[in-house]
Amino acid sequence: MRIGELSKKSGFSKDTIRFYEKKGLIRLEERNRNRFAFKNYPDSVLRRLLAIRGIKAYGFTLQETLGVITLIEEGALQPERGIRFVHRKIARIDQHVQELLRTKAKLQEIVTENLAGNCVIRNLLEGDLCTAAQGC
Repeated sequence: MRIGELSKKSGFSKDTIRFYEKKGLIRLEERNRNRFAFKNYPDSVLRRLLAIRGIKAYGFTLQETLGVITLIEEGALQPERGIRFVHRKIARIDQHVQELLRTKAKLQEIVTENLAGNCVIRNLLEGDLCTAAQGC
């Protein structure tokens, strides 16, 4: 199938498909190109794209997705290794959640300070790095 049909069936844009090909997430053998350099994508590429979508739905990055696919294709993804991989991903997510909560608290400080008549952003712009929430 040509890229337009692949795009419709997979739900990925043509640009995304080309990007994934460039990054090695999908591969097209030379025999799948005709004499006019048009690409004919086999059903295996569609299956790969749908798998990528599924893996990404679990929050994995493209690099992580490529790693998982590579390990599976090489037969090197034993269940224990897969579980460790997922545990590391969960730990990174937990860390990110904590960072977001700290950011949220700082933003809440802006609201609280502003309600008290003290604009934190203006103070920062004016060089006053001390806020009431910091006990200054």
